[in-house]
Amino acid sequence: MDQLRLLIFLGTVSSTLLIEDNKIPGLCPGQPGLPGTPGIHGSSGLPGRDGRDGRDGAHGPQGLKGETGDPGARGPPGDPGHPGTDGQKGAKGGQGECAVAPRSAFSAKHSEIRTSPPADEPIRFDVVLINEQSHYDAASGKFTCEIPGVYYFAVHATVFRSSLHFDIVKNGKAVASFFQVFGNWPKPTSLSGGTVLRLEPEDQVWVQVGVGEYTGLYASAKTDSTFSGFLIYSDWPNSAVFA
Repeated sequence: MDQLRLLIFLGTVSSTLLIEDNKIPGLCPGQPGLPGTPGIHGSSGLPGRDGRDGRDGAHGPQGLKGETGDPGARGPPGDPGHPGTDGQKGAKGGQGECAVAPRSAFSAKHSEIRTSPPADEPIRFDVVLINEQSHYDAASGKFTCEIPGVYYFAVHATVFRSSLHFDIVKNGKAVASFFQVFGNWPKPTSLSGGTVLRLEPEDQVWVQVGVGEYTGLYASAKTDSTFSGFLIYSDWPNSAVFA
């Protein structure tokens, strides 16, 4: 009996202690508890995602011009450029006034084996050797100037068993005379002479016997008598047209 009462008492005490430990505010109002200790700061969270780009702002006013900087270092040479295309060939220019020097030259020889040409008449050197400009007339024995300038004339005469005197004549006037007296030579000999003359257009030059009895001009298959002349230079500005 006593044991039973003890068990009931212990059960009652246990129930009372259980109720004390599980106080229900609505059922068991008590005094407010003391404030708790502040908690520790938590660790920083992860960075958030980037926000969206904002709109472009308006252009600001133009700034002042800055000071000129120092020249930069010289750069390395560039690569060679490609060759250019050939230019167009220009038109050929016209011939200049002095492109070709004026020309005048002739040479002729006497064809007769032995002759006694009359005095004061042109001797006809009738076999033409050169006369490209046709300034010498073989029929008359006269040279007629067409290009004004300075000329040289020469006579190479063969003389055989006779004396010879000939003149170089300009416009009917003897300008140079040459003479050789026969000296009983058994073979032909020669007499030569020349002169330089300034001529104008239409001037004429020829050779003639100076003295009637000295006419021993000779030519054969082995020897000749010749009359030649040529232009040394012309000082006429437009003389190139006669080339």
